[in-house]
Amino acid sequence: MNEQPAPQQPQEDTGAKVLVVTGAGSGIGRAVVRRALVTGFNVVLAGRRENELLATAEGHAQALVVPTDVCDEAQVAALFAQAVERFGRVDVLFNNAGTFGPSQSVEEISLADWNATLAVNLTGSMLCAAGAVRTMQRQKPQGGRIINNGSISAHSPRPRSVAYTVSKHAMTGLTKSIELDGRAFGISCGQIDIGNTSTEIMATLDVATGALQADGSRRVEPTFPVAEAARAVLMMAQLPASATIGSLVITASGMPYIGRG
Repeated sequence: MNEQPAPQQPQEDTGAKVLVVTGAGSGIGRAVVRRALVTGFNVVLAGRRENELLATAEGHAQALVVPTDVCDEAQVAALFAQAVERFGRVDVLFNNAGTFGPSQSVEEISLADWNATLAVNLTGSMLCAAGAVRTMQRQKPQGGRIINNGSISAHSPRPRSVAYTVSKHAMTGLTKSIELDGRAFGISCGQIDIGNTSTEIMATLDVATGALQADGSRRVEPTFPVAEAARAVLMMAQLPASATIGSLVITASGMPYIGRG
């Protein structure tokens, strides 16, 4: 019988950490990049919109902009190759790129819209995680950390969010699988589930004017500054290799999540 390799003890590196952020052109991704640069990380910015990535980077010397469609396997491979070429390794991936998709229930959503939402939120996250794991396995010292951006919809969905909700439940499975399979290589994986931070996606949900509730009513919901979400992500990213956070939930105080509906 083939034995599984013993878990490798993570090795510490005293140099500047290298962080790859997908969906870095706006919202949570932009806030994480800017906080990471101030904190001293070397940061690789990935996303489809080059101008938005450049605006996020603000010409910072420790920032590398790599326009990337996370659904394209070749582009994802090039992303990690360029990260290694510039900075020598990858210590952390913040798997953040995502879309809410159409506000529709299961009998309404088209197959095209379903596939498009899962392609970004799930398949794109898988491809980026795979690229990060391969890189972290090869580098010396071996190992690293992946932080997946889930959602509180991974716990409790909003009405009419079937594709988004399914993708975020699946993200939890991806997180746990990576954490398990990465142990032998000193690779850890955790998930942050964020609720109602102030970003552009909140406008699409009408949170500020009246978000749809489970009983059919609409309710103005509280939000919290995106800088606080970024602070939570960086707290996970800066943990020593000997520790990890498997799941972290951060929401606006008083939002309808516990007891939603």
